Amino acid sequence: MTSGTTILIADDDRAIRTVLHQALGRQGHTVRSTGTAATLWQWVQEGEGQLVITDVVMPDENGLDLVPRSMPRGSHPPEESERLPLIGRSQAMQEIYRALARLMATDLTVMVTGESGTGKELVARALHDYGKRRKGPFVALNMAAIPRELIESELFGHERGAFTGAVQRSSGKFEQASGGTLFLDEIGDMPPEAQTRLLRVLQEGEYMTVGGRAPIKANVRIVAATHRDLRRAIQQGMFREDLFYRLNVVPIRLPPLRERLDDIPELTNHFLRAATVDGLPTKVLSPDAMTRLRQHRWPGNVRELENLVRRLSALYSEEVINLETIETELADAILSPQPEVAPDGHASSEISLTDAVDRHLQAMFAAHGDRLPPDGMYDRVISEVERPLLSLALGATRGNQLRAARLLGLNRNTLRKKIKDLDVPVVRSPQVRRGG
Repeated sequence: MTSGTTILIADDDRAIRTVLHQALGRQGHTVRSTGTAATLWQWVQEGEGQLVITDVVMPDENGLDLVPRSMPRGSHPPEESERLPLIGRSQAMQEIYRALARLMATDLTVMVTGESGTGKELVARALHDYGKRRKGPFVALNMAAIPRELIESELFGHERGAFTGAVQRSSGKFEQASGGTLFLDEIGDMPPEAQTRLLRVLQEGEYMTVGGRAPIKANVRIVAATHRDLRRAIQQGMFREDLFYRLNVVPIRLPPLRERLDDIPELTNHFLRAATVDGLPTKVLSPDAMTRLRQHRWPGNVRELENLVRRLSALYSEEVINLETIETELADAILSPQPEVAPDGHASSEISLTDAVDRHLQAMFAAHGDRLPPDGMYDRVISEVERPLLSLALGATRGNQLRAARLLGLNRNTLRKKIKDLDVPVVRSPQVRRGG
């Protein structure tokens, strides 16, 4: 897009129009903006503009319905780029796009929350790739994948001789991300001592390497993400409240796939096209197969859908995937799911556990027919999960409460209180057998 292009913008959100208008104007383009599809269509009919940027959901018409009518006869709009970070036209995703548009020109710290597999890192990359730090590096660190004793060194770097094995100076992620964006994934798994140091960086704008003496100016935008309920972690004494408020300057919640089922066809087709880029054969889904995908609950979210599509592309010879194939795949996923590999290389049972809890709750409601279960359901369900979990942890550690608390990620006093409140038996049990 050369300087001097006339660009038409249609979005009913004035803040987004203003941001786009100013950004494109600074690049030397002529910009006209409106809050209605009708005005945009009038401009197009009058021959205005060489480029159209339109919102999807507007008061008078769906913006994408205008695109085919706006194209010159015989021409076609391009397919989306394979690098497109976020996909979906649902109302839930439109809210995400609006939030991102407002944040692009800022350095505000962002907290992205959402279930595993919803695409939290994609949001962080979008904020970086289209923000004012896009020329700088994007550096990601997953807190759950780093041994707790190494997290401070990973974040801040260390000097030679700072600890046993530190044979030379090593830069940390803050230094590597200087001028760009630092993405702190699974921030809820950060140990308390590292939380304290991170809070100091956010407060003072500088840090020191492990073993260092001179402060270093921090020059990064921080985007944090977690699938945990940090407010509950604060109540349990596992996360600093002051750090939470420093990180939660702008919260963005990514909706689970079950809240944006209208996006499934577009996501599925995108993953099918991406599979062909990787050399897999071209596939399409029959209409009833696509309908079945929209009926699934998707406990593994977009990641589960992507994995399913890649299996369909790789394992089935037919070009058109039918309903029977989808039913088989979804049944296998529920009855005998393959363990998902977490960033630390360990298998995760989160998907199967989520599905098991879902079936248990549905059975609980069904058992009461047309009546609702008794009040106090939340605490009752939580206790049903907590009691066997605590019992298992105590058995695995042969009754050692300190080790059990560390295994569970709880404060020892919190564990003792839960043992008492839930009447969990504390006995020296045989250690839980692992493997086989």
